[in-house]
Amino acid sequence: MKKLVIILLLAFSFWHLAFGQIGTWKAYMAYHDVQQIQKAGDDLFVMASNDLYQYNLNDQTIYTYDKINGMSDTYITHIKWCPSAKYLIVAYQNSNIDLVSIENDVINISDLYTKVITGDKTINHVTIHEQYAYLACGFGIVKLDVQNHEISESYMLNQNILNISIENNMLYAKTDDGVICGSMSKNLIDPNNWQKATTSPSFDDDNKDYNTYIETVKKLNPGGPKHNFFGFMKFHHNKLYTSNGDFQNSVPVQVMDMNNKDWNSYQYEGISQATGVSYQGAFCFDIDPNNDDHIFTGSRNGLYEYNNGKFVKFFNSDNSPIEAYDGSDKNFELITGIKYDQEGNLWLLNSQAPTQALIKYSNGKFTSYPHAELMKLDDTGFKNKSNGELSKTIIDSNGLLWFVNNNWIKPAFYCYNPTTDKLKAYETFVNQDGTTINILDGVRYCIEDLDGSIWIATSSGPLLLTKDQMDSENPVLTQVKVPRNDGTDYADYLLAGIDITSIAIDGAGRKWFGTNGNGVYLISADNMEQVQHFTTTNSCLLSDIILSISINPSTGEVFFGTDKGLCSYVSDATEPSEEMTKDNVYAYPNPVDFNNYNGYITITGLTFNADVKIMSSYGTLVNEGHSNGGTYVWDGCDQKGKRVASGIYMVATATSNGEKGTVCKIAIVR
Repeated sequence: MKKLVIILLLAFSFWHLAFGQIGTWKAYMAYHDVQQIQKAGDDLFVMASNDLYQYNLNDQTIYTYDKINGMSDTYITHIKWCPSAKYLIVAYQNSNIDLVSIENDVINISDLYTKVITGDKTINHVTIHEQYAYLACGFGIVKLDVQNHEISESYMLNQNILNISIENNMLYAKTDDGVICGSMSKNLIDPNNWQKATTSPSFDDDNKDYNTYIETVKKLNPGGPKHNFFGFMKFHHNKLYTSNGDFQNSVPVQVMDMNNKDWNSYQYEGISQATGVSYQGAFCFDIDPNNDDHIFTGSRNGLYEYNNGKFVKFFNSDNSPIEAYDGSDKNFELITGIKYDQEGNLWLLNSQAPTQALIKYSNGKFTSYPHAELMKLDDTGFKNKSNGELSKTIIDSNGLLWFVNNNWIKPAFYCYNPTTDKLKAYETFVNQDGTTINILDGVRYCIEDLDGSIWIATSSGPLLLTKDQMDSENPVLTQVKVPRNDGTDYADYLLAGIDITSIAIDGAGRKWFGTNGNGVYLISADNMEQVQHFTTTNSCLLSDIILSISINPSTGEVFFGTDKGLCSYVSDATEPSEEMTKDNVYAYPNPVDFNNYNGYITITGLTFNADVKIMSSYGTLVNEGHSNGGTYVWDGCDQKGKRVASGIYMVATATSNGEKGTVCKIAIVR
């Protein structure tokens, strides 16, 4: 029996490494660009790409920090070691503060972050003196008692304090208008005890640790992506492909892909020298359906071709129909949409172009397809250029190409038939009640649901174009009405007025809505129930500003690209299987050691809405229900809510129309 238990525990450990537990979060932070180094005994704390990791000089171990494993926030701007208190001060962009020990313990000091004050709370600099950290802020100075984990004093000086220096019991503060000072023997809370300094000590940072250890740190590999920009993502053959998805970054951002947590960065060094134009990263991309190593990316200045992660060829106005926004500037030839169709043709969207917007690349040749519906951007010196941001291309189940104009001048979405060259523009937004919806900023995204209808993400909320309205001359859009269930007949439009930035449909037909400032909403397949609403305050979400969402269909892991980096949530829905067999239906963890595990048991490989029954070895029914897409989740309890006993449990399945499926077994140890 002892040997059996050991075997079961080893199997459980293998599962724990191989599969994600439903309901768990992960963060995929960048630790690439080294910014600050602080030595703490035998350890180095390294701020890189505005994230944090710790390196031990003796045993060469690396420990990475993120919001999932204890940090209270994201986007670090300053770190400083306090030798007296033996804590690292971590200051965030939003003025939140963490104290981190060598033993990886984290204490949050949120008073400055949560306090409502007049003035800018931005932390510009951190200076250590004895057990205190003096924080130079936009409104004045905060004195943090690191030893006792509390803010002891705040000096409201109504000046932007850039830096602090302490010498001979005098505190000097560098401001936009010069240097002020005050005696630390006096009450510095009183602004009258501050005066203009006639002389001052140096405000230069002590970069000794950085200069001493930068070469050591450069050789380290903490893992993770190279950057925290994830504005455009998609899954393809169990790989997550990502790019920056905009033109706002001041540094070039390359395409990356992730396979089992291993990140691969596509070439960007040397591209500018080869092309003669400034490389600005990938606004969008698509993978060749016949060759996973072959991808094209659309950028601010043209089209890039890659093979096996290496740059192959560049296309712009010199060798293709791609046009510059002003007809001449090769640094602004905007390829904002890109998609392979079912025939293997590559379709490009050239935004803000003088004469055309839609281009096909096939068998090494380019063909332009002019459409007046796409040429409605009036600009100084030009009339009827192509629209401002034609993007977010998809191919639906009928082979039609859909895309949007994410621009305030002419918000719209479009359906194009590559076979007939017919394009339909949806430029008016009238709902089923006859109300015209005012789209202020643009149409952000579109996606096909499991019923073949098209969901449209807009700055004014989500809209639905049902199949029966697609060919209508005056199509009516649906704003889903959700009953209040408060005893009245009132209902509210689903997420009305919320800026929806992205939408993903999971294997159960549920909708994941990313927003600009409201986090993520998960809405049921029938659109009537809010299943989840994740924000930075109630979850491990890195930011409430969601740029993109992508789902791993085989595992149900939902990836959220935010303005602060990439994180994921393991959901309870996967893509359904076409049939259930003994080879693809299985449960994990299996065996289940409830002495060391308190999570859910997942049965996967099921067909859509499959019937699931879990029975004891004696044939007693202990649990039943229907799958979420291809997944069913069991909490290990019987129908009375009591945890089941040790033993072997049978999982019997059937399709939604009653056809018999297959059986798998679950071993439970208590």
